[in-house]
Amino acid sequence: MDLSPILISMKTAAAATAVTFLLGLLLAWGVLTVRSGLLRAVLDGILTIPLVLPPTVAGFFLLWIFGVKRPLGRFFFEALGVRIAFSWAATILAAVAISLPLMYRSARGAFEQVDPDLLWAGRTLGMGEWELFWRVLLPNALPGVVSGGVLAFARGLGEFGATAMLAGNIAGKTRTLPLAIYAAVAAGDLEAAWGYVAVIVAISLAAVAVMNLAASREGRRRGEGE
Repeated sequence: MDLSPILISMKTAAAATAVTFLLGLLLAWGVLTVRSGLLRAVLDGILTIPLVLPPTVAGFFLLWIFGVKRPLGRFFFEALGVRIAFSWAATILAAVAISLPLMYRSARGAFEQVDPDLLWAGRTLGMGEWELFWRVLLPNALPGVVSGGVLAFARGLGEFGATAMLAGNIAGKTRTLPLAIYAAVAAGDLEAAWGYVAVIVAISLAAVAVMNLAASREGRRRGEGE
């Protein structure tokens, strides 16, 4: 069994989760600070629409934007010498696009659960919004934020449709675990397919265990605080 899809998937999921984690936090915080209900609803819809779109549709949009013949893709290729489409960077971009809504929704839900009185108290003490975010909002929402990061990692690890559209299925370069499973089944190599399935299931179960552990610790913390 070729081990390169495992390494590519782990690197892709880790890099995508790092990007998604920071973007999700900032976007969730930014949307919550919007006072206009209509604008907030529009922004929320834009940020969560990948959850309901088929991944291949998201991949098509990404390919249309970052393809070498498109203005942005051509800029990266001609000015920076970087080819986005059908490269390892494309696997990260596809994973970010698909997993970001999960991180955003989890972070926003966690932020909304924080007692508003804590934020009010911070403001009365003279805290700025940025300091309030790091010292009050984020620490109190951390379990939900961590769960969102775990979900984003698992979703990025299992991404198939957008990755196939934007990055292709290039062995040793863009072939992630889901694509390796597909290629193994198509080639009739069920033994390799089962091996890849076992790996991705094991990693996903570990991610769920981490998420449940964070939730249980938060439950105990709240119970002790009451």
